[in-house]
Amino acid sequence: MLTIRQNLLETIKGGNPDRFVNQYEFLVMARGLDPISRQNPAVLPDGVPKQNAWGVTLVWPAHTPGQFPVHDYEHRVVKDITKWRETVKMPRTDFPDEDWKEYEEFYANVDRTQYFATAMVAPGIFEQVHYLMEIQEALVAFYEEPEYMHELIDYIVEYELKLAAELIKHGKPDALFHHDDWGSHNSSFLSPEMFEEFFVPAYKKVYGFYKENGVELIVHHSDSYAANLVPHMIEMGIDIFQGCVTTNNVPELVKKYGEKISFMGDIDNGVLDRVDTTPEQIAKDVRRACENNGKLYYIPCLTRGGAGSTYPGIYEAVSAEIDKLSKEMF
Repeated sequence: MLTIRQNLLETIKGGNPDRFVNQYEFLVMARGLDPISRQNPAVLPDGVPKQNAWGVTLVWPAHTPGQFPVHDYEHRVVKDITKWRETVKMPRTDFPDEDWKEYEEFYANVDRTQYFATAMVAPGIFEQVHYLMEIQEALVAFYEEPEYMHELIDYIVEYELKLAAELIKHGKPDALFHHDDWGSHNSSFLSPEMFEEFFVPAYKKVYGFYKENGVELIVHHSDSYAANLVPHMIEMGIDIFQGCVTTNNVPELVKKYGEKISFMGDIDNGVLDRVDTTPEQIAKDVRRACENNGKLYYIPCLTRGGAGSTYPGIYEAVSAEIDKLSKEMF
């Protein structure tokens, strides 16, 4: 029997896996253990707003999958993109070695024969832009003030590279799990052409740096439609597109791009992660995803950006169904 790590590699490299990769089982993430992320107060699903190290105010409403920026005019960090340098200050990244002890100990105890020791970064570059600005203002500014948007993106990339250097130095992770939602359920936020102009060069720098410094696996989370951006994902160096909702037509993506990138998702949280979901619904949807996508270049998984679910027991029930289908289909 293959180890969890071996089975993942067989799956994404077109080899001979002996079962489905079961959701996030292959990633072990150090969350909140490094001094850079500890600058941000914990945002809990209690509806209480908190301000992070970028000055962005975030809130996590109850019964929703995650935190959201508060974007009334008063709370926006960038009220005028032409003056962004006056209000945007990147968080500190230069902490003494002793502040990294807990983070280093966590990674030292990961069994890397079984798992990928994984650095987690969120939000990503696009999300950081609209967290600072408000999403509608950001989308308009790509058209009206492209020069300033390039400057702001370059500044965020500068921060991401400083962050990456510290995460790699102190943990030597062999995988990266990076959040950046690039679309709604039905469309990407930017056209492929505009995405290529603003974000492909930025991500090639960031993901290239991780790969050049020993990170073997890039897992990018975008629980959205992004099928039209998959060629750009491949160019960026992404190994696994996590969060691919059903509107992407994931079986077609696996068929068309499977030898270049793998897909993790096609089990929508919006469908199953509900208070009234039945075991029968979960079994039916997991079977559909596994049978339609096949055994290679596909990882059955809820589309949420992390192991867990909004409503208790949903993630575990999906995992149990994946295990059942592994015994049946392999």
